Parts: sequence; C-alpha cells; structure tokens
Amino acid sequence: MEFYQVYLQGLLLIVVFFTIIWGLSVFLKNAGIVDIFWGAGFVLVGVFYFIITPDYSTRKILSVILTTIWGLRLSFHIMLRNIGKPEDYRYQEFRRHYGEKRYWWFSYFQVFLLQGFLLWLISAPLLASSFFTQKPFGFIDIIALLVWITGFVFEAGGDWQLMRFKAKPENHGKLLTTGLWKYTRHPNYFGDAAVWWGFALLSVAAGCYLPLLSALLMHWLLLRVSGVAMLERTLKNTKPGFEDYMKNTNAFFPWIPKKLHQK
Repeated sequence: MEFYQVYLQGLLLIVVFFTIIWGLSVFLKNAGIVDIFWGAGFVLVGVFYFIITPDYSTRKILSVILTTIWGLRLSFHIMLRNIGKPEDYRYQEFRRHYGEKRYWWFSYFQVFLLQGFLLWLISAPLLASSFFTQKPFGFIDIIALLVWITGFVFEAGGDWQLMRFKAKPENHGKLLTTGLWKYTRHPNYFGDAAVWWGFALLSVAAGCYLPLLSALLMHWLLLRVSGVAMLERTLKNTKPGFEDYMKNTNAFFPWIPKKLHQK
C-alpha cells in the first residue's frame, strides 16, 4: 500500500470520528466538546498508522508511544478544565451569530470537519514515522526526542502550573508570572509547537521531509490563529497588568525576563 493511500484512509477515519463527536455535541448542545477530543484524535490516527503499516522499528514504536502520551494527556487536561462548565465562549458566539436553529448542522462543517481536516494534515509526521522504517535509529532521532521532551515539559508543566494557580481563590483575576510563565507568556503553546517539531524531526530521520510542513502549520495555528494571538486580544482587556507582563516577558519562545536580563 502506498503512503498516500494510507494517508487518505486516515482522513476517512478522522471524518468518521469527528462525525460521531459532532452527533454527541448536538445532543449535549455543546460544540466545545470538540476541544476535548483534539488530542485523542491524534492518538486514534497515530495508532491506526502504526497498525496498518508493515514492519516495525524503534522509531515507529517511539512515535506511537509519544503520540499516545501527548494526546491522552491533552484530552484529559481539557476534560478536567471544561467539565461542568458551559460551552466555551467562542462557540457560544458562533451559536448566537448563526442562530440556534441552524448552528447544530452548521457546526459540523465550521467546527468539526474543519478541525478534523487540520488534524489530518498535521498528522503526516506520524504516518511517515510508521511508514518509512528502513533507516536505523540515529542522531536525528535523539535530537527529535529531546525536542519533544522539551516541548512536553513546557506544555504539560505550563498547564499544571496554571491549573494550580487558578485553583486558589486568592489568585482570581491575577496573572501567573512565575515558574515557566516567567520565561514565556505561553509555555503551553510553545511546548505544543515544540512537540510537533519533535514529531517532524522523527519524520526527517525516517527520510521523509514533506511533513515538516505539518509542524509549520501547527506552529502557525498556535502563534497566529487559535493560540497566542486570540488569547492575548482577550487578556489585554481582562487582566490588569498584562501589558507590563508583555513588555517584560517573551510571547512565545522562552527567554530570560527583560528586567533580569537588564540587570
């Protein structure tokens, strides 16, 4: 079976998966549940690529393990964060804009199929690591693993620190500017991007370079579309002191705070 054939089968699987999640969202009247299943969708398609492709290699096994750890951790984190809360404000706004009577079906295309298509595009490195198993595990694989570990520490660590910070009533309305958040305003988004550069480097180690575009797409989405840019527009208006935090702390790539650097 050719690479593109397996890749297209992955697309079909993702469409079926997100169609089921969409049906559940209609029943619950909450399109925001799609966020919970974003990470799990990568686990599903990653395991599919692993099973359907022939042969096994250290890189192939490592890729599916890392995908499962990353995806399940992310889904579980978002589930804990969102459970018991109303639909995310973004989807509430869409619902008001398009009208309750038609949003139930409109959301299938605007939210679920769109996210499914993006997930499929981004999943290309996972297939490359499973499909191309001829090259032995080497130096680039080690670099990829180190990049992935760095990203996972920032993403999971940043989420954990923020969750603990928000759990304390005395921190209501305040900014978290310590820990990983001292070095970047968005350690979780930086970490997510680094994780996918790690997956892309595994693809390079396997001899496939095109999936680098998948990591670039994820990087762009996190930085310019649904991540940093969108969140900071809100934080500027809702968090006192955020503009000072912006002046002192890098937006994305971790670095020494400017005040400390100037000393």
